[in-house]
Amino acid sequence: MSESHTPPSGSARLNTGVAHNARVWNYWIGGKDNYEVDQKVGDHVASINPIIRDIARADREFLGRAVTFLAGERGVRQFLDIGTGLPTADNTHEIAQRIAPDARIVYVDNDPIVLVHARTLLTGTRDGVTDYIDADVHDPDAILRRAADTLDFDRPVAVMMLGILNFVLDTDEARSIVRRVMDAVPSGSFLVLTHPTFDPEVGGELQVPAMEFWNENATPPITARSGAEIAAFFDGLELVDPGLVSCSRWRATSGSAVVVPQYGAVGVKP
Repeated sequence: MSESHTPPSGSARLNTGVAHNARVWNYWIGGKDNYEVDQKVGDHVASINPIIRDIARADREFLGRAVTFLAGERGVRQFLDIGTGLPTADNTHEIAQRIAPDARIVYVDNDPIVLVHARTLLTGTRDGVTDYIDADVHDPDAILRRAADTLDFDRPVAVMMLGILNFVLDTDEARSIVRRVMDAVPSGSFLVLTHPTFDPEVGGELQVPAMEFWNENATPPITARSGAEIAAFFDGLELVDPGLVSCSRWRATSGSAVVVPQYGAVGVKP
């Protein structure tokens, strides 16, 4: 098992007795910012869905390819990363600012563990800006209002929603959140999204029992969606090739990448 780090106390929301997504995800990708309860739940989920660690790694690698593509090929200089999670190597700002030192990044999360590590996220380049706001995906107006202190919403923004809408259980609400955020950014902005699925064509059959166990033993509750439901988040946007695919296959350099039941896509606002 991974060695656990004990974050500073003081947050009323910090509950170390129940497994939490940010910490379990950190455990799956080999991090140390997790507790024994997170490791136990993570191991049990992995016993139900043996490729869960592959999913976690594929999602992280998708982030790297997407940010590299947007900053390098599309010239994006502003990123709004909603549902940041715990910092590891090659966070959004590190990738973007290696390509464009003047890039501006705003991270959004409401997990107290992530908040503790905000100082790590806030270390950026001298020419760029890296900020962190404590806000909930269910309140997009608050996110936009506070992000406007750092980002210029008259210029294109890459909105990152990796593995976050699966915690918005109501699909209509999830679509409303995406529409509200994308309505606030100008033409030439991007939506970058990953989302778990139960579609059998990408091996999603084991997602259902794994998520049932998760929802009984960890927080926050999670849901998977069909490819058609996930594609609907991009309504009004133009999908960048190769469209909505297993995130491990999105612009992957190797065709042998393991197909995982986590869709990924990038769409541009016309």
